Parts: sequence; C-alpha cells; structure tokens
Amino acid sequence: MNRSELLARDGCLTVIRQPAVPVKPAPGQPGSHSTFVPVVAEVFVAVLDDGRILAFNGHVDLGTGIRTSLAQIVAEELDVEAAQVQMQLGHTDATPNQGPTIASATIQISAVPLRCAAAQARHALIELASRRFGIPVANLRCDGGRVFGENDAGAACSASFADLVKGERIALTLDLQTSVKDPATYRVVGKSSRRVDLPAKASGQLTFVHDMRVPGMLHGRVVRPPYSGIDAGEFVGTSLRSVDESSVAHLPGVKAVVVIGDFVGVVAVREEQAIRAARELRVTWKPLPGLPSMDDPAAAIASAPAKRRALLDEGDVDAALARDDVIVIERTYVWPYQMHGSIGPSCAVADYRAADTGRITVWSGTQNPVSLRYDLAQLISRDEADIDIVRMEAAGCYGRNCADDVCGDALLLSRAVGAPVRVQLSRADEHLWEPKGTGQVVKVRGAATRDGELLAYDFASRYPSNDAPILAALLTGQVPPTGGVFEMGDRTAVSPYESPNRRFVCDDMAPLVRASWFRGVSALPNSFAHDSFADEMAAATGVDPLQFKLHHLKDTRAVELVTAVAARAGWTPRSQDPSRWDAGQRYVRGRGVAYARYVHSRFPGFGAAWSAWIADVLVDRVTGEVRVERVTVGQDTGTMVNPDGVRHQLHGNVVQVLSRSLKERVRFVDGRVASREWGSYPILTFAELPALDVVLMPRQGEPPMGAGESASVPGPAALANAIYDATGVRIVAPPFTPETVRAALAQAGRLLRSPQPAATSA
Repeated sequence: MNRSELLARDGCLTVIRQPAVPVKPAPGQPGSHSTFVPVVAEVFVAVLDDGRILAFNGHVDLGTGIRTSLAQIVAEELDVEAAQVQMQLGHTDATPNQGPTIASATIQISAVPLRCAAAQARHALIELASRRFGIPVANLRCDGGRVFGENDAGAACSASFADLVKGERIALTLDLQTSVKDPATYRVVGKSSRRVDLPAKASGQLTFVHDMRVPGMLHGRVVRPPYSGIDAGEFVGTSLRSVDESSVAHLPGVKAVVVIGDFVGVVAVREEQAIRAARELRVTWKPLPGLPSMDDPAAAIASAPAKRRALLDEGDVDAALARDDVIVIERTYVWPYQMHGSIGPSCAVADYRAADTGRITVWSGTQNPVSLRYDLAQLISRDEADIDIVRMEAAGCYGRNCADDVCGDALLLSRAVGAPVRVQLSRADEHLWEPKGTGQVVKVRGAATRDGELLAYDFASRYPSNDAPILAALLTGQVPPTGGVFEMGDRTAVSPYESPNRRFVCDDMAPLVRASWFRGVSALPNSFAHDSFADEMAAATGVDPLQFKLHHLKDTRAVELVTAVAARAGWTPRSQDPSRWDAGQRYVRGRGVAYARYVHSRFPGFGAAWSAWIADVLVDRVTGEVRVERVTVGQDTGTMVNPDGVRHQLHGNVVQVLSRSLKERVRFVDGRVASREWGSYPILTFAELPALDVVLMPRQGEPPMGAGESASVPGPAALANAIYDATGVRIVAPPFTPETVRAALAQAGRLLRSPQPAATSA
C-alpha cells in the first residue's frame, strides 16, 4: 500500500511528516544531489481498522536483522508483540526518505522518529478510548492491541485498536518530543526476538529480487567493456568500435541488441537464451591506452597525487619525536583492494512500459533506494516522480556492490524493448565490475618513554576516493568519467590511545580503480594501523600489550569493555623474552588484543558501538599457514533492541573480517581488475571457522549504538598482533596468507625447513 492510498483510507490512524528538501551531501562526502520533494506526506506508523499495524522506515535490511529490531521498537511503544507489526523498508513510494542505509545508523539515528511515531499513536489510541468510555487517560493502558480501563462504576472497559479507529481518518504530525516509555518498563525491546524475515526465506516465499517475475517479462544480459573495474579516463564510454548484430540473429528467443555508447546488452525470451546471446555476440573494442600499473597497489596509492587535509594537531609532535631519551618507531601499513564478494550476483527487474501513463517501476536489492531513484532519473532523463523503487532482499553487500548498476542495465533494456526486463549479472561481471573496497596506505611515527608512556603520535592516511557512479550512466556518457575526489579517509582516523602530542592528517585522492564504501570504510585500515602500532610500541618498551592499551585508553566504556573481554578470554601477560621465538617448534601459538570504536561520517564524526577482540592463533612455521583457533569478541552497543540480533552481527563481522584478513586481495593485470571468480578470490571456508565467544556489555537504558560494522574494525590488528606474539614477526600488510607469513618468517630468520619424514622400521 503506497502513501496516497493509505492517507486516503477511512478507518486509519497515521503519524506523518511533510516531506522536506533532501539534505545535501556535506562538502567532500558522496551522496545524492536530488532536490525532489514528494507531494504526499511521509508515513511512519499506521493503525488500521482491519487490525493491521504498519510501520515504515526508509532504510533497508541488508541481512543485519533491522526489520526485526525496528518492529520491536514499534511494538514496545504500542504494547503489542513484534509479530503484530508489519515493517515496510526502503520502498520509495511508501517509506520516508531517510537517506542511504550506511554506517550502522539505522537503529542509532533513523529509528528515533519511528519510536516517537509509535508512542504518538499509543497516546492517540488512549485518547480515543478515553472519549469513548469517559475514562481519564491516566486510568487507561494498552496491551496486545487493545486499550483497557475501568469506569467510575468499576466496570471493565476495553476496545481493540481496530475498533477505536473504525470510521476515523486521523493523521498526526510527527512530534519528536513525544513522551516515550521508560526503558526500565520495556517488555519487547532488549529481549531476543526471532528474525521475522527468516520463515519466508526458509519456505521459499518471494523475498529475493532474483526470484521476482512480472507478466510479459523478458531476460537481459550485458556485455561489459574490456577496461574491467576502471571508471575514469577518456576511453570510458568511448571504446566501442562495432557490434555485429547478425552474429546472434539466428539464435532462438533473441528480441533485441541494445547499444548506447559502451553499453551493450541483449534481450531474449528466456534467461539461458540471453546468456548465450551475450556470449556469442561479436563485439569489437578499440585498443585500450596503457593504464597505470596496479601490480603493487601500495606503490600506486603512495605515488598518486593527493591533497593533504589536517584533522587534529595537538602539542608539539616534532619536538617529542626529536628527543634523545625516547623510543621512536616508524611504520607503513598497507590495506589491499577487496571485494564485497556477494555470493549471489546482482539482479534487478525494470518495467518502463508505464512511463507515459503511470510509473516506471524497478525492483532492486539496493541499499540506497532514494539515491538510486535519482541516478536512474538522470540516466533516462525523467523526473524522479516518475520512478518507483521497490526494494527487495538481495545477496549481502556490506556496502555497495553492483545492485545499483544492474538496475541501470535493466532500465535501459526495458526502455528499448517496451517490456519488463530482468537482468542478472554473471559471476565474472560482478567480480570484475563491482565497486571495490579501496586500498589504503597509512604511515605512523610514534615516540614513547622507555617505561611505556606514549609521548607522540604522527598519523597520515592515503585513501583513494570511492564515488562509483552507476555503470550504465558512465558507459552511455550520461556521467563524465572524471573520478571525483572525496574526503572519506578520516573514519576512526584519530587513535583511541591518547598522547600529549599528536597529529592526524588525511591525503585525499582521486580513485585509482572503481571503488565504493565497504564495511568499515577507512576505519578498519586506520584501526589496523592504530592498534598494530600500539602493540608494537608496547613490545618495544617491554610492557604487556593489554596493559599498554588500557593505560592509554581514557574512555571509561572502552576500558570496561576491554577489561571484560580480557577476563572472558583469560588473558595472561605476554612474555617479552625474544628467545622464545628462536626455539625449533613447527607450530607456535599466540594471542593478540585490539580495540576500536567505529567513528563514521565526516571528521570529527560520531561513534557507533565500542568493540574489542582477543584472537588466539596457531602458526605453522614451515608452511606459513595461520589457523585462528578462538576469537573472544566484545561489544558495547548501548541499549540492545534485539540481543540475539546484535550477537549475530558480531558473528557475521568476525567471519567476514577473518576472511578479509587471511585471504582476500583483488588481483590486477595491466592495470585492470583480474579476479573474476572464486578461484582467484578465495574466501574463508566453514572448516576454517574458529571457536567464537561473544561478550555483550549490559548497557540497557543507554542510547543505542550502531552494531552493524563495529566488530569488524579491531579484527585485523588482533590477528596481526597474535601472529607477532606467536612468531616475533610483525606483518603490516594483510592478507596474512601462507605466502606472506612465510616471506616474513624467512626475512626474520624464523622460517623452519620442512621436517624430514620419520624413519620406518623394516
């Protein structure tokens, strides 16, 4: 049900707000430049006379379980069960414009108006009951979708929500100052709740965009240019030489070949026919110019032009580093380009048929429905009011994969053939063209006294930008392939470990390859540097790393979290005797500790949840293999709406960051992305999962913090620190593959030769 239908309906109580002009992106930040303002009010909560309770949020569920948590928030304020609330997420014609689903901000920020709207609805329902029964508001209560009370004669009175709104058409303006419930009285929020989305997925009901079917739907496939993963340069959109349509004219089911600039697509009756046509279509491309080498991404990032941006400068860093009575360490940390690596390639369905008489509809797995609507409107030169994005479930993205790109593909093909078209990318297209999580180079210098007091910290992060306009717009020339420079390298750029002299800067750069935000954005590489360096400084000064970090943490909640995780893990002080690494054991064990708080948005930003890891690893000094045996991970999320949901998020973060830290790295050939299937981009397997112990801090009543990303941020440093504890070797550039670890062990003289096979008796 869209907003217009809902607001025109009798027997309905709604809480609304008038649409506002969309917020413009902050300077230096990515975002939509839309100015579109709908004419129909935005609805947050609706109570209907058929018994339904509807709630609307502009963000989407990317597998984090927010559909369940948001339903719990509404249910709590209305005194009903979460199962009684139907959540609508991300549908542009039904939900409020609350911006993109990023930075773990849904519960932390965007759920606030939903909570207030539900509370307003409760107050209004009680007022209706008060008038009907002649009972003071103070003597009425809600429970289970009914309002209860006693009249002056002591007779019990009750009415269902449905009965109270029957014949009414009430629209209340959202009031963010509405009185909400005391957290001490919560019955739904803070209690583990089953995921409301899982039954439909488990039983094969229509939830995934890949399964969407529309009457008269055709199937499309795209033929991408040879400059895989590159979205800037004069050749982008201008490299097509010819397309021989006759090469597929004889194939069954082929309806059209669509060519616009460098965009090439085919449409057929059946999916397998479209796949075959895309494979056999003869396309000739112009020779590509020589592209900058990406064989060594760190060197490419370090040498690219950049503009320095100061973040924080306190004390006198240079003077502290120049003292002759301190220990000075200088390190460069390198983060690789990585993929979102969605198991399912991106898919979309577009229906352009109603462009002149109705609405253009796109069914999508996007994380940014409103931004996508703007991009698609620009692509086909239509008004945003003409386009409706229906958000459906998709393969997990953890940031931006090709979910938006495939919508542009489907829309161009649908417009060309005058029919709804479904496009699903191939595995190679998804791998080669998805906007990558960008590489990063971080340089750190620090000084400490010989007894372990951190005196100075000098930090510089180089972060290539991550705009990634949708491919269809680039390939058709609708958007110039110039590569904008954004300020995105400052997430958690300031170390949590404080010192009297510190300086933090970011070097902002144009993109080197097609990139977009990925879980943790720059916070994860920045924290890898912060916590690896703190660990190294602790070792250099002979202080236990846990003790060193706790001493330099000034955030009370951080200290309490790290202490709780250490207690759960049974932390013991690490030996500072280097001779332990010279023994001849093949298999050595180590432990590493790391802490971070994900600080997102433009500097100084605002923090999400606090998180800490202790990782236990086993390293094979012959093969270089690292086996993670146990991870103890803790998080302070403030109020947890659904503790099971938070726990599941920690599980997912740990699994993914183990894979990113141990295995994942995009490979390039001749400056282009070359990782086109799982063989060239391996990910963690089930057999490699460690034992996992979760510590959730009891903070009910505190403001809820974003839980979707924080637990990933300390992970890489915890692993690197554990490898050091086991081997005495410091690795500053993930992934920690056997080859990387072997090379580091060999350089340190700690690589063991393969043991001789044991002798057998005759």
